[in-house]
Amino acid sequence: MFHQIPDPVFGSLVLSAVVATLPLAVLFALLGVARVRAWTASLVALVLSAALAIFVWRMPPLQALSSMAEGALYGIVPILWILVNALWVYQLTVQTGWFAVLGERIRVVSRDERVLAIVIAFCFGALLESLAGFGAPVAISVGMLIAAGMKPLKAAIVSLLANTAPVAFGAMAAPIIALAGVTGIDTHALSQMAGRQTPFLAVLVPLILVVIVDGIRGLKETWAVAVVAGLAFAISQFVTANFIAVEITDVVASIVTLLVVLVVLRFWKPASSDSSGAAGSAAGGAADESSGEVSIERTTLGATPKAGRGVAGDRSEWSRTRLTWYAVLPYVVIVTIFAVSQVPSVKEFLSRATTVALPWPGLDITDSAGTPVPTVFSVNIVGNGGTLLLLAGMIVACVYRVSFRGALAAYGATLRQLRFTIITVMTVLALAYVMNLSGQTQSLGAALATTGALFALLSPTIGWVGVAITGSDTSSNALFGMLQVTAAEKAGLSPVLMAATNSSAGVLGKMLSPQNLAVAAAAAGMVGKEGELFRKLLWWSLGLLLVFTGLVCLQSTVLAWMIPAV
Repeated sequence: MFHQIPDPVFGSLVLSAVVATLPLAVLFALLGVARVRAWTASLVALVLSAALAIFVWRMPPLQALSSMAEGALYGIVPILWILVNALWVYQLTVQTGWFAVLGERIRVVSRDERVLAIVIAFCFGALLESLAGFGAPVAISVGMLIAAGMKPLKAAIVSLLANTAPVAFGAMAAPIIALAGVTGIDTHALSQMAGRQTPFLAVLVPLILVVIVDGIRGLKETWAVAVVAGLAFAISQFVTANFIAVEITDVVASIVTLLVVLVVLRFWKPASSDSSGAAGSAAGGAADESSGEVSIERTTLGATPKAGRGVAGDRSEWSRTRLTWYAVLPYVVIVTIFAVSQVPSVKEFLSRATTVALPWPGLDITDSAGTPVPTVFSVNIVGNGGTLLLLAGMIVACVYRVSFRGALAAYGATLRQLRFTIITVMTVLALAYVMNLSGQTQSLGAALATTGALFALLSPTIGWVGVAITGSDTSSNALFGMLQVTAAEKAGLSPVLMAATNSSAGVLGKMLSPQNLAVAAAAAGMVGKEGELFRKLLWWSLGLLLVFTGLVCLQSTVLAWMIPAV
C-alpha cells in the first residue's frame, strides 16, 4: 500500500509544490529554450518525475514503474489508436488525389481573400484538425491561401489564428479523451463543458480573420458571412459535443459551417475590395467554371468521366457535383459510422459486449485522506473512436478502389510519419500518470488552491501556457488536467469546469507554440522569421485569453448553470 503525501519536503506544502514543478519546468525549458525534440524533452521529464516519486514522495519503485506503464498504455489505447487511424484516413485521401480535388473545389467558391480566409483557414482547416491535427491544418491552409493569391505573411497569420476554435476537439477529440483519462471525470461531461466554452471563441475567430486580411473595411464589407460562419460553427460544435458524439464534434461543425457559408454565398456577395485575390485562377485545373472542364486524372477512381469543352452545361455540372461528393465521402462515412455508434441500443451493446476492464497490476494507492485511488484500466475495444475510424478507412479504401497493398502501405507511411509523436504521447501520458499517482500533482494543486476563488483567473492561463510550450492540447491536458481538478476541489470550484478550461483556454496558446510557428513559416517560405509571426499573433492570443478568462469567471459564479451535472 502506498499512501500519498501532500507535503513530503520538510513538511512544507509550498516547498513540496516547488519541487513538484521541476519535471514540468525541465520539460518546458527543454522545449521552449533549448529547442530539444519533444520526445527527448518528455523522456527527460519522465525520468526526473519518477526519481522524485521514489525518493521524495516515497512511492515504491515497482509502483512507480507500474504507473508509468499504465500511462504509456493509455497513450496507445485509445489516444494513439485514434490519431493513427484518423491520419490514415487522411493519407488515403491524399494519395488517391481526392484531397486535392476537395481543396480545388473549395478554392473556386470565391475570388475574395476575406471569404477564402473563412472557407479555407476556418472551415477547411477545422476539417483537417478533426482528422490530422499536429500542424497539418496550418501547413495545408497556408499553401492553399498563397495559391489563391494571398501574401505569405498574411496567409501564415490567418492559418495560425484560425487553428484555435477546433483544437479542443481535434484529432477525433484526443485532447478531451486524454483529459478524461488523467482526471477520472466522465468524457461526456468534459465534452459538454468544453462544448459550452469553445463556441464563444468560434463566433469571434471569423471576424478576426476578416480584420487581419482587410482591416476594419473588410469587417464592414464581409461581417455578414463572418457572423454566419461563426454562429454555424458554434451551434454545431455545441450540439455535437453535448448531444451526439465528442469524437466527431469538429467534423460535423466544419462540414455544416462550410455548407452554410456556400449557401450564403450563392445569394449574397460581399462588397468588392482591393484585397480580393485571383482565387479562381488558382484552382489548379480541377474546374474551369467558364468552360465546364473537370479533370480527375490525378485520382484513382476511373468511374467518373472527364467532361471536356463543348459538353452540355448540365453534364459538366453533374461532373462537378460528383467530384465534390466523392471528395467529401470520407467525412460523410465517418459522421455516419459515429452517429450509428451513438444510437442508444448500439452504444449499450458495444459498451457491454466489447469493454475490457481490469485492475492495473502492481498499484495499491490511497490519497492523503486515506481514500483508495482508482487504478482500473478500461477500454471499449470495438466502440472506441480508433476502431470506428479504422472501419471508416476500410470503407473509404474500397470506394476509392485502393488495393489492400496500397492501403497497408499508406498505414505504414502513417506510422512512420507519427513515429516521434507516438513516443512523445506515450512518454507524456506516462509522466502524467506518475505525477498524478505519486501525489506530485496533488501537492501542486493544493498549493494553487490556497488562492481560493481567484484560481478561476489562473486556470485559463495554466492551459494557455501548457499548449504554448508543448504545442499540443492533448499533452497540456495530460500534464495539467489533474492539477486543475485538485486545485478546483480544494478551492470549492467545479472540477469539470476547471478541467475543461485547461483544454478550451489552451487552444489560444497553440498559435504561439514553437512547433506551429515553425510549420507555418516553412509552409509560407519564411523559415527563420518565426519571431515575426509570434509578434503579430501575440496580442491576438492574449486578447482572446483575457476574454476567455472573463467567461470562465462568469461560469464559476453567475453562469454556474452552464456546468453539466456529473
